[in-house]
Amino acid sequence: MAFYEHIFIARQDIQPQQVEAITKDLTKIVEDNGGKVTKSEQWGLRSLAYRIKKYKKGHYVLLNIDGSIDAISELERNERLHEDVVRFMTIRVEELEKGDSVVLRSRDREGRPSRFENRDSRPPRFGNNKPSEKSEAAKTA
Repeated sequence: MAFYEHIFIARQDIQPQQVEAITKDLTKIVEDNGGKVTKSEQWGLRSLAYRIKKYKKGHYVLLNIDGSIDAISELERNERLHEDVVRFMTIRVEELEKGDSVVLRSRDREGRPSRFENRDSRPPRFGNNKPSEKSEAAKTA
C-alpha cells in the first residue's frame, strides 16, 4: 500500500454539512476498495486563486489515504462524476504527516505576537525626530 494526500474543493454554495456528507461518501469509496483514510481535515470556505467553473470560493477538504492505486482511481472517477466537487488533486507521499496540516497550523494565531506590539521599536516614519538647529535657534531668540 502507498500513502497519498488528496485534496478536493467543493462548491461554495453548499452547506458545511453537505461537505461532511461528501467526505463520508468518498471515505467509504476508499474503504470499499481496500484503502484507509487515516486523517480528514476540513479547511473551510476559502478563496480560490482564480475562478474555477465560475466560482470564486470553495470548501477545501484534505484526506490522508493509505491505499492502493485502484482505490485512488475509483475515488477520482467518482469525484469527476460528482457535481458538487469542483476540483481535486492527489499526490503520492513517502509518509503521512502526523498532527495538523500546515494550513490548520497557520490558522492558529495563539502564541503569535500582535501586529501592533512592536510599534515603538520602529524607526520614525518621516526622518528623525530630533529638533533641527534652526528651530532651536528660533526658540532661544
